Amino acid sequence: MGLDPKVAAALRSRLAEVADTAVLTIVEEVPSYAGAWSGRMGGVIRNAVQLALGGFLTLATRQDAEAPKAPAIEGAYQLGRGEARSGRTVDALLAAYRVGARASWRDMADAAVEAGVDAGQLARFAELVFAYIDELSASSVAGHTDELESSGRVRQRNLERLARALLTGAPADAVNAAAERAGWEPPGALTAVVLPESQVSHAVTALDQHTLHPADDVPGLPEGYASLLVPTSGSAGARRTLLRALSGTDAVVGPSTPWLEAAASHRRALRCAALGLDGLVDSDDHLASLVLAADPDARADLRARVLAPLADLRPATADKLTDTLRSWLLNHGRRDAVAEELFVHAQTVRYRVGQLREIYGDRLEDPAFVLDATLALA
Repeated sequence: MGLDPKVAAALRSRLAEVADTAVLTIVEEVPSYAGAWSGRMGGVIRNAVQLALGGFLTLATRQDAEAPKAPAIEGAYQLGRGEARSGRTVDALLAAYRVGARASWRDMADAAVEAGVDAGQLARFAELVFAYIDELSASSVAGHTDELESSGRVRQRNLERLARALLTGAPADAVNAAAERAGWEPPGALTAVVLPESQVSHAVTALDQHTLHPADDVPGLPEGYASLLVPTSGSAGARRTLLRALSGTDAVVGPSTPWLEAAASHRRALRCAALGLDGLVDSDDHLASLVLAADPDARADLRARVLAPLADLRPATADKLTDTLRSWLLNHGRRDAVAEELFVHAQTVRYRVGQLREIYGDRLEDPAFVLDATLALA
């Protein structure tokens, strides 16, 4: 453009004033920057405006206009990264650029006219100013995007480490430190969910946004399955909400536990998944089955001991008496209920129970034997 050095000097003398006006206007018109004037951010924006416009004035008075751009472009890039770290969106950043550019141009145009710039020069001046601002804003957007991508990857890794620390039962101080590094606010409780990997994307869209999704190598997790740790309040209503959110999946939902005890919820969800149940499974509905499946070898030994008196009978007879004993125990001796369950006549039940009494004798009235037999045959 070949801006007259005297005009450039006049404009440069107004940079501090222009920067202050731009910051005030941004603070007033862009909600994300409300209250920034007196804080550190006010100084950052003011310096950024001065650096940008000072760089432009240097460019406007030189023939080799490309070389001096680097400091301003780099400053804009770093501003974008800083705004991302501050939690402001790219939309807020671009709005600040638009508002700041408008306010800055208004003051600079006034100063240029006062310095004797004619209408033709002023139009060219405006064109160059806004083209330059576009370059700076593009650099800031690039910095904002890079910071989000970089910090996002770091935070994701920290969240995955936190999830693993929870699932492996790491010491409380280590877990708290991991939560702090990840910027994750601990909830009142966590509920572990085990589900097929193919259903994770569907599930997480319906769950709390602070749900933890551990990376690979989760202890005890079957191949093809994934784990989630879902923040909950621990109330019955919250559990119903969680189950509704998971409807249509084959998820197994562990119990709600204090957040530092999430490993216990995960262990139970895994044990419940091993039962081979279909569809959405609430582990709270299968506590008895979980207890009975806790030690299969012990249960097999208990069953063998309970049924030992039937060992000498023909297999078909032993099977019928075993079914009758089981039903009789679970139905508390109600003959009609046993007959309905076994699809036999009530007299048949009476006959079989008589056989059992002959074989087992008084043990059928012994609470200890009744407990053993119920657990063995349930």
